[in-house]
Amino acid sequence: MNDIDVVIPVSGRCDSLPELHAEYASAIRDADRDPRFIYVLDGEQTGARNQLDKMLADGVELTIIQLGRNFGEATALTAGFEESTTDVVLTLPAYYQVEPSSLSLLLEDSSDVDIKIGRRWPRQDSKMNRGLTSLFHRTVRALTGDDYKDLGCGVRLLTRKLIDEVTVYGDQHRFLPILASRRGFRTVEIDLPQSQKETFRRVPDLGVYPRRLLDLLSVFFLVKFTKKPLRFFGLLGGATLSVGAVSLLVVVVQRLLFSVPLADRPALLVASLLAVLGVQLLAIGLVGEIVIFTHASSLKEYTIREIVNPHESHESLTA
Repeated sequence: MNDIDVVIPVSGRCDSLPELHAEYASAIRDADRDPRFIYVLDGEQTGARNQLDKMLADGVELTIIQLGRNFGEATALTAGFEESTTDVVLTLPAYYQVEPSSLSLLLEDSSDVDIKIGRRWPRQDSKMNRGLTSLFHRTVRALTGDDYKDLGCGVRLLTRKLIDEVTVYGDQHRFLPILASRRGFRTVEIDLPQSQKETFRRVPDLGVYPRRLLDLLSVFFLVKFTKKPLRFFGLLGGATLSVGAVSLLVVVVQRLLFSVPLADRPALLVASLLAVLGVQLLAIGLVGEIVIFTHASSLKEYTIREIVNPHESHESLTA
């Protein structure tokens, strides 16, 4: 019986899977674990599918999940989690990020941690890659307060409880540690040596940056304002309404006391729009509060780590 499921999403970039699989399997077995490999193909990954089919024909034990189209890596991970059955699940990238031989550091006793995150250290790739990574994590730290060093690393060890309670969608898989920490799960980063085969200079598509920013903003909202939307919309609405109201007051005073005409003044229109926008934002916040209040009993935002009740244990023993 395998004691650890290994989920490997294949979404775009992919190295030689037979070679990578052999190194992963050897490192995990050296750590006295018996792995079951689950490959999730995100859409038509023809090259990867051919490699996996050949591995199956050669007698390699693995499971293939073929998604109907490209849904994104978060969906691929979710599909792999649903197929997995073990108490702990290891996620690995379909390409070299860390030295496979270092996985034993991640697989050490993790009974006191809910998610272990691999951190590629020391970094050996280009200065451009390191600079972009540093900028990204400084932005994450400024918005969420969480100090992670390598959210882009796909090497992670997760407990079944965390998988069952924390849902990711879109491209939020990168921010899974932040979402887990918000729910009270224990997280830790483990330094793993970066693979020598991942030293090339990545040049992301320009469209990646606005998507990452929007993903980060969505996580920021989920972390800070999921159950208190009025604080978010109230701050924005209150500030906007205040600026609009003061501007309207100035325009009216100028008209009444100084006979300044209003017909040719854009300030009147801008002030009115700001006031109306402020009221709308406040209304959105209030509606959000009503929705949260209505469904509060079914929304869980905490995790119980342990329940200690000596009296109850004593009763059960004497019954």
